[in-house]
Amino acid sequence: MTDDVTAPGSTGQAARTPARARVVVVVVTYNRRDLLLESLAAVQAQQRSPDAVIVVDNASADGTAAAVRAGFPAVRLVELGANYGGAGGFAYGMGQALADGADLIWAMDDDTIPEPTALAALLAARADYQGRAPALVASAVQWTDGRPHPMNTPRPKPLAAAAERTAAAACGCVPIRSASFVSVLVDAAECRRRGLPRADFFLWNDDFEFTTRLLRGNVGLLCPGSVVVHKTKTFGGTTVEPGERFFYEVRNKIWTLRANSLGPAERLLYTGATLRRWVRTYAGAADRRALRACLVRGLVAGVRTSPRPNEQVLPDSGPAAPAPRLAR
Repeated sequence: MTDDVTAPGSTGQAARTPARARVVVVVVTYNRRDLLLESLAAVQAQQRSPDAVIVVDNASADGTAAAVRAGFPAVRLVELGANYGGAGGFAYGMGQALADGADLIWAMDDDTIPEPTALAALLAARADYQGRAPALVASAVQWTDGRPHPMNTPRPKPLAAAAERTAAAACGCVPIRSASFVSVLVDAAECRRRGLPRADFFLWNDDFEFTTRLLRGNVGLLCPGSVVVHKTKTFGGTTVEPGERFFYEVRNKIWTLRANSLGPAERLLYTGATLRRWVRTYAGAADRRALRACLVRGLVAGVRTSPRPNEQVLPDSGPAAPAPRLAR
């Protein structure tokens, strides 16, 4: 079935992509060799095979690169000279996918194990949606015991119109406003229009900022029929004690709330939700003093600084895609 892509604000004349869209998988990895190899084997075993696979290695020190070259010679391996985090890795890898002529980009963490029909289900949901083609379709994420993973479950779009909910339900999906990089199928044309992930986020909220930016005025779907297993060490949500990483949660969330990816009403809604989550995180922390220090540093950095352009962060940012400036 042919995929239709209509740019936001267009008159409804859809641009056509090939009947078999070119799907490029982008996996970002750092020191998780065995999980990565399991993930790549699952990608290779997909009922609908992807057209290319790009692995971005953030300077792993556990033999990841050699293992990928030996076990998956068809994979395009990109070895970065330092750890640029998930944000930098996906910014680089998705830029490479755009240069490769991708119609769709399947972004995936290195500890994500997709079920054999995961990609086929994402493509079917996208094709069956009646209306403007979705800018992204996300998989249902489970933990190792089959429970929905609270850390990665896209939440239903809070302000979705009735018509949007009906259209999503007709293809077995739910409208969403954001998603994670655990498993999301991104329309490459919209990525070109809206820009790549922001590499300077390093980690945490980079996927939230990117997907909310991509989905503002566009359609996003959660496809329950596309299932992936996220093999995190523990089961839990974002309120699990984050340690020093809490700095990135605070700074990056403020950067996101200052940006153009959310409307005014959404900004208020997400600010309230963020404050509640921070309170729960603090209440459950074993070392509240350290968490307070991260909170203060994150608040200062989020207010006083802005994320640098990707070309200033990455050693070789590759094909450029514009990103909107922060609102002042």
